Amino acid sequence: MDPLDIARWQFGITTVYHFMMVPLTIGLGLVVATLQTMWHRTGREHYLRMTKFWGKLFLINFIMGVATGLVQEFQFGMAWSEYSRFVGDVFGAPLALEALMAFFLESVFLGLWIFGWQRLPKGVHLASIWCAVIGTVFSAYFIVAANAWMQHPVGVEMVDGRPVMNDIWAVLTNNTLLLMFPHTIAGALAVAGSFLLGIAWYHLWKRRRDGIDTVAADGTVIVGSTGSKARDETDYRVWYSSLRWGAWIALAAFLGSAFTGHALAQMVIQQQPLKMAAAEAACQDGTGFSLLAVGDLRSDGATDCDDVVGVFEVPGLLSFLAYNDFTTDVAGVNTLIPQYQEDYGTHLPDDPMYGERAGQEIDYLPVMEVTYWGFRIMITFGGLAALAAALALWLTRKGTVPASKPLMRLAVFGILAPFGANAAGWIFTEMGRQPFVVAPNPDLTGVDQVWMYTAAAVSPGVGAGELLFSLILLTTIYAVLLVVEVVLLTRYVKGGVAAGMPELTQDEHDDDAGGAGKDGPVDSDVLAFAY
Repeated sequence: MDPLDIARWQFGITTVYHFMMVPLTIGLGLVVATLQTMWHRTGREHYLRMTKFWGKLFLINFIMGVATGLVQEFQFGMAWSEYSRFVGDVFGAPLALEALMAFFLESVFLGLWIFGWQRLPKGVHLASIWCAVIGTVFSAYFIVAANAWMQHPVGVEMVDGRPVMNDIWAVLTNNTLLLMFPHTIAGALAVAGSFLLGIAWYHLWKRRRDGIDTVAADGTVIVGSTGSKARDETDYRVWYSSLRWGAWIALAAFLGSAFTGHALAQMVIQQQPLKMAAAEAACQDGTGFSLLAVGDLRSDGATDCDDVVGVFEVPGLLSFLAYNDFTTDVAGVNTLIPQYQEDYGTHLPDDPMYGERAGQEIDYLPVMEVTYWGFRIMITFGGLAALAAALALWLTRKGTVPASKPLMRLAVFGILAPFGANAAGWIFTEMGRQPFVVAPNPDLTGVDQVWMYTAAAVSPGVGAGELLFSLILLTTIYAVLLVVEVVLLTRYVKGGVAAGMPELTQDEHDDDAGGAGKDGPVDSDVLAFAY
């Protein structure tokens, strides 16, 4: 067992799981704050119900994200102490800003928002959710700033073999960061849009199945009511508005992802050319974008250029993606690897910090299967989510969803598409950087030129057995938390508007009983909304 491989598996599993919650928290938080703003400005009841329903789901996801995110910090010290020592002087500032400023905003003002219903003035209460959401955005910015520095180190000088930050402004305005951050936010909004669309589709379909809403001869909806506040005409408005909001958000997010992703890919070609060459399985210099390539199934181990078989490519498209023309050749793997070997050496240094890997030959080619298919999964799932959003806008133009149960299930499962796109994008970004944990700048004359091999980053005093134990333990705990997350979200999604506004059903119960129940109205409990 190799400690480095186990440490990478552990960090990958926990980080990808944690990041499944991050985009939903960011995107849904922005949606909830906007919905409450609409209620504050218009006073319309359906905006209040939308705020509380989606706000309940936002809270569940936020709490689970905090719980799973704590492990990320501990892993730096446990499994990656050499990495922490190397980057500590740089990461101290953005991570401290994330903890002391961004997370402070999130936690304090989210508490005010939860406890402040009907207790704080409406304007102050609205400001609370906006401060909390702005905190999540700031948090994302500082975390992405740290990651962008790993992709493209700037603003440092080397002192005794370690990078020391001498320009925090350069770190916080890294050109890589300025593209990665909007791309991340667009991905988060894509997740939120599909989340709204899929859940709202389910509830509109459920209203049709239960005979509440019907369809006229011309196909337009006839809105009905069960006589209950929880499933009345306003309830219909909640779901129809949520679906339309979600579809438009998903479409806008896809366009944002496409434009920022295009610019980011062009930058990656300049900063980490081998990453993009591996993502295209481009072994030779050329202009064609590979739509499909496969590895030789007879090969042993990871695919390399000797195994790649091109199936179909679009001539000129890769050049357009890289340089905005159709004729400029993009450097391939066989051209780039000799350049990397000349610039950074052919073998790892003969240093005790590399352990058994000291002196080994460096394989500069990332795992081609992961980078190639990760890049395409990201694009495909993002495109499918946008296509589903456009189709949903068309199918619901007359006020409700089709009565088809398979179509409803497809809409619900479609929620997973942007989650998959986000996860695949980050896996491609991180694994495509290998064998570096801190990638070198392409300009070898730069005063801040710095890099670190992943083989040097793992904790030297931690054995394979210890890492394997923590890997199994953390994976098990995260699996349990995944079940908790899914059960809670499913329960409150099925509960509908009443899950976020128990006072709706309480009012009806009080009317039937001739007054408030013995325990008093639900809204007398400050945590009724959070339950």
